[in-house]
Amino acid sequence: MNDELTHDDFDDDEELISKSQLKREAHALLELGRAIVALQPANLEKIPLDDGLRQAVDQARAIKAHGALKRQHQYIAKLLRHTDVAPIEAAMERIRLQASQADAVFKQCEQWRERLLNDGNDAMQAFIDRFPQVERQQLRQLVRNAQREQSAGKPPKSARELFRLIRTLHEDA
Repeated sequence: MNDELTHDDFDDDEELISKSQLKREAHALLELGRAIVALQPANLEKIPLDDGLRQAVDQARAIKAHGALKRQHQYIAKLLRHTDVAPIEAAMERIRLQASQADAVFKQCEQWRERLLNDGNDAMQAFIDRFPQVERQQLRQLVRNAQREQSAGKPPKSARELFRLIRTLHEDA
């Protein structure tokens, strides 16, 4: 009698998963759990979690000790193994996308402020063309005051106000 197994002894339907692949999947779930715990409370509400998982995440957010937090992350990963993570990952991706869009808007506002402070009337006219609803007198006054503060080495109060104005106009556009 032959005790050796051959390839034909396994069903072709069964897919063999390597130990390395299982470790990669477990690590991915651990990282997903850590990312969920690290979310801001407003963003955490956007994640579809069942009650047990939400309770585990809330407990992890309250833990300060490193070792206990590590164990709680592992517990969250264990819970995620028994959960459909596709909706959770989709919600996390939407949150990441919103954050990257917010970063892009912030950078654009900073670039406009720098252009207005450094490039003079050409930048002012370009800004007015882009945002025709802006109050020109207020814009010119904020730019002038920010330039004075900058040259005098004072705190950038007017530059901050200019940034707020730009951001408000950008959000309304």
